[in-house]
Amino acid sequence: MTYLAIGCAILVLLLWASRGKPVLKRREWRFLAGAFAVACFAAAAYVGIRGGWGKSIVLVVIGLGLVVSTRRTGIAPPAGSNKIGDAEARSILGVGAEASHEEIRAAYSRLMRMAHPDKGGTSGLAAQLNAARDRLLKK
Repeated sequence: MTYLAIGCAILVLLLWASRGKPVLKRREWRFLAGAFAVACFAAAAYVGIRGGWGKSIVLVVIGLGLVVSTRRTGIAPPAGSNKIGDAEARSILGVGAEASHEEIRAAYSRLMRMAHPDKGGTSGLAAQLNAARDRLLKK
């Protein structure tokens, strides 16, 4: 019972100190969750050998929950949150400062043929190309 009270007190202190901001960054959380999952599985094996099957099952479920949380990907940022400037958009597409709309479209289509996810490219690169095209054609 004492350990439960100490754990709750530590949790309350962490929540109070964070003031609504995340205490651990994503990478740190993934590492700690993986370590706690291994600890839960080891404790489940120990408790299971000693005959505490109910506690062992609970520890395995907690461990599986931690394993799943290490594998979750982050939430995609909302559309339009990655604003780029004119110079960056021109360097992504490889066009000059005085490029016309036709040159921008030609550079975009040439690069998108290579970078499209269906052609072996990545969705991140395709998103950058789309953002650069949209930025330069907006003018």
